[in-house]
Amino acid sequence: MTKRARRTHAPGFKAMVALAALKGEKTRAELAQLYDVHVNQITSWKEQLLGGAAGVFATDPPEQGGS
Repeated sequence: MTKRARRTHAPGFKAMVALAALKGEKTRAELAQLYDVHVNQITSWKEQLLGGAAGVFATDPPEQGGS
């Protein structure tokens, strides 16, 4: 069995997969196969999304980069 090189995923991809998991239309196993990621990774991204969701409604949004 060959080892797969460690991959890094873009934040947008992580959000897309986590939102798909939240929708519940497919099982995590189906999503893992569809997006070629491990089931545990989907669970982790889903928990991160839920943990940071309150920040979307914060009264003082974080500063955006720029001029």
